[in-house]
Amino acid sequence: MAEAEKTEKITINLGLVDLGRIDLLVQEGFYANRTDFLRTAVRAQLATHGEALQRTVERKTLVLGLETYSRQQLEELRAGGRRLDIRVLGLATIADDVTPELALDTIESVEVLGAFRASTAVKAALRDRTR
Repeated sequence: MAEAEKTEKITINLGLVDLGRIDLLVQEGFYANRTDFLRTAVRAQLATHGEALQRTVERKTLVLGLETYSRQQLEELRAGGRRLDIRVLGLATIADDVTPELALDTIESVEVLGAFRASTAVKAALRDRTR
């Protein structure tokens, strides 16, 4: 998977003084750029709350990381009369060749904390089942 597919772009608004402080740290060589500073700050906060995050992941029974659902997997679920509750912390991807009908037949609910990638048609079909 390409590096660009492993990340998600976000936009944040910062006060000008905070932004200036970040720029000063970059200028002084503490960080390579603003993005480096922000990633470091985010990772530090995630580490600070690591234990609480782990307990919550376990309590919510979330899959941690990257999870891909193929057409074959969903067809096997449908053939077996089973349905899927997608619960992912990270990236959940439904393959491009999955039809909206197959998704509706096999996916009961979708809860993704991170990014959810699927065709526009599949996302539209699952809209009412997505939290």
